[in-house]
Amino acid sequence: FLAVMLAGQSYGVELTRIREILSPPPLTTVPRAPDHIKGVCSVRGQLVTVIDLRSRLRLQEAPSTRKTRILLTESGGEVVGLYVDEVRHVLRLTETEIELATGVFGNDVSEHVIGIGRPPGHVLVLLDLTSVVPR
Repeated sequence: FLAVMLAGQSYGVELTRIREILSPPPLTTVPRAPDHIKGVCSVRGQLVTVIDLRSRLRLQEAPSTRKTRILLTESGGEVVGLYVDEVRHVLRLTETEIELATGVFGNDVSEHVIGIGRPPGHVLVLLDLTSVVPR
């Protein structure tokens, strides 16, 4: 899993789903787009829709910092960017270090969570990118 920070909390996404990690290029806002769509940008000539994970998970908004990154992933044959506060590190989790989500988080968020990772000294919420990234 790739550990990322959002609103001071650690989250994990499956590393195999991430194609690339970028410093945010200039974004163009899209009028009338849903709130969680941060905008669009060009990555090597390809148009990429950027989703703000804070907004998608209904977390408090915050300004960008020099640690802000965009994670490129693919959804339905389209490249999509995920806007995160910071990329931390890669973690290998064994099955015993993962507790599957059982609806504890509430319906709005639990659909995006596959479980909780508990490696020694850490706790991170494991996100299901399939549900986070709309098709």
